[in-house]
Amino acid sequence: MATDLTLYLDDEPGELALIGDVLGKAGVNIAGLCALTSGGGQAEVHILVQDATTAFEALQGAGIKIAEEQEVIVLDIKDRPGALGEVVHKLGAAKINLETAYLATNTRLVLGADNLADAKAALA
Repeated sequence: MATDLTLYLDDEPGELALIGDVLGKAGVNIAGLCALTSGGGQAEVHILVQDATTAFEALQGAGIKIAEEQEVIVLDIKDRPGALGEVVHKLGAAKINLETAYLATNTRLVLGADNLADAKAALA
């Protein structure tokens, strides 16, 4: 199961490298990542993993708190103009609200929604 982990890190040099080191040493592959700062001294980081249990244990063992753990949809999409719109129009038509969206490795779209089961059905 694909899982998005949300972390809040201090907005300082080396914080993201620490995450990479901790997960790498635990054998957890980061399949997708989105990180942004809000200007408040923290960065919100989303990490896509397949093995959430190992990632969770490794991060907690390093003193890094996971703020949220969310099952997500991961879709292969074409790398071309309009591809995103084609996917998310289906969700909008089904009245599905997206909570998370970012690109992962190998041109895959990661989507978290308020109702994941309905989102999967709308995309089928």
